[in-house]
Amino acid sequence: MSDASSIEPGVRTTSRPRRSRGSSLNAHGEPAVWLMGSALAAAVLMIFGLLGLILYEGGRTFWPGEIVQLRTEQGALLGEETGYETYVPDELVLSSLEDAVATRLREASASSEEGTIGRRLLRTENFELTGTHFQWVEEALLIEEQRPEWAVCLERREHSYFYGYPEAFLLGEEEVASGPEATWEELQRRLPKVSERRAEARSLEREDLGKANTQMEAARLELREVELRHGLDSPEWSAEKERHDRQMANAQAEFDRVNEQIRALHERNDLARLRMRTEDGMVTEVEVADIVRANPTNQLGLLGKAGIYLDRWWEFLSTNPRQANSAGGVWPAIFGTVVMTILMTLIVVPFGVLAALYLREYAKQGILVSVVRIAVNNLAGVPSIVFGVFGVGFFCHVIGVRVDELFFAAELPNPTYGKGGMLWASLTLALLTLPVVIVATEEALSAVPNSMREGSYACGATKWQTIRRIVLPRAQPGIMTGMILAVARGAGEVAPLMLVGAAKYAPELVVDLSQAPYVFPERSFMHLGFHIYDVGFQSQNSEAARPLVYTTTLLLIGIVVTLNLVAIQIRSRLRRKFKAAR
Repeated sequence: MSDASSIEPGVRTTSRPRRSRGSSLNAHGEPAVWLMGSALAAAVLMIFGLLGLILYEGGRTFWPGEIVQLRTEQGALLGEETGYETYVPDELVLSSLEDAVATRLREASASSEEGTIGRRLLRTENFELTGTHFQWVEEALLIEEQRPEWAVCLERREHSYFYGYPEAFLLGEEEVASGPEATWEELQRRLPKVSERRAEARSLEREDLGKANTQMEAARLELREVELRHGLDSPEWSAEKERHDRQMANAQAEFDRVNEQIRALHERNDLARLRMRTEDGMVTEVEVADIVRANPTNQLGLLGKAGIYLDRWWEFLSTNPRQANSAGGVWPAIFGTVVMTILMTLIVVPFGVLAALYLREYAKQGILVSVVRIAVNNLAGVPSIVFGVFGVGFFCHVIGVRVDELFFAAELPNPTYGKGGMLWASLTLALLTLPVVIVATEEALSAVPNSMREGSYACGATKWQTIRRIVLPRAQPGIMTGMILAVARGAGEVAPLMLVGAAKYAPELVVDLSQAPYVFPERSFMHLGFHIYDVGFQSQNSEAARPLVYTTTLLLIGIVVTLNLVAIQIRSRLRRKFKAAR
């Protein structure tokens, strides 16, 4: 029996169409399929390539490198090797060098097939002594390379790294240890105590002195309010002036007492000093209180280096920046980014949903609604810097000034809300992301079948009851999609924030549980996006700051992905909930 006769009646079969000999590939769409597939593959490769570069460069930033000693005819250098490149030497540059040096570089270039020579980038630091952070060393001039056992890297709070050899530990004028090994052991024994006293002094400055300053400022503002309300010649002002003087005297006494404690702690710390010798033979003293950590990297194994790596990461995530943002941590920027994104989301989602509900469920469809929709779509294409200018002009200079005049007149001419701050930045980004939420919510509302609305009306429900109990619950996954897009758009914006609240350095958080009223939406804040710009383009030490650009970018991507994953998880639960309800 043939194949044709074996097909049962009533059974419909499909077969892949065959291309005839005379037809072209274009007629069947194969070139378009290959073109679309290639475009998708290229896009995926670019995305993963970018993420891979950021992950590689950002992940290895804090790994301690070995300290190398490179000796040339011009002298010896000590530091960490951070880069390598090849280049074609320029004849004008060679002519300005010594004859012996120029000859060796020409010979090295001539021996290379491409006429290039290699050179290493060495992070030498010791900026207060040398005036440089990095130096290039040509391989053709290299005589000897070593990794000294007692070469130490000192990471300092107020200065850059210091590379050298420990010679002695001083306590006041007394030399309590000498020689590299004994000095290192004494440093390891005393450094935790010095760091503890420094942290105690910092805590006194931040909490006790801050409390005394807050009391003084509160007393001044209360006196100023009485002056504005009753005048200088009133009995109310005289009574308030007496109370003000008593409060100021008590606060000043507390201020002086805490200052004396801080001074005593600093005096004890100033006694401990470390005598270091540089590679070129210079001897200098480093205050132990200025040392964050000391690393004899060449003596460490894998576990020791991993410990330093994790400690640097913890410092990066939990402390304030230092050295003009080129070192230290980014905790204020992390906090500011997360709080601003959450506040922006809490503002934009209700307004966006209400606007979409009106346009979809209540407004009579016509020319006016079409114009509004076109305006919303066009608003999504406005450059973000324009929103920043609008935020400064409207929120800061109009609303903020009026708020200061009504509620903070005693603090004028110093503005409270009449300047950039967390609240105005969040409102500005809410306007920026509002079209995204409106469009996504409208699409989610339109996806709810009309039969469900009609069934609700048939049961006697009003329009609002139908929207609240039938439409909105089933549109929630789509609304969550709009929120996810808004978070992704708003968290990475920088241009508006440069005008409406983001600051280069703002260690005071907008939420501070140590002082009332605990929330300060008028404060400026740090943002990871602005921090990336500042470190990458405004840093004095660009080579040292470049790895931090990748690390901060990696952190920002991680925060945005985490916020999106949380929203996606909530959206998935909502979808499963209403799918099961059907």
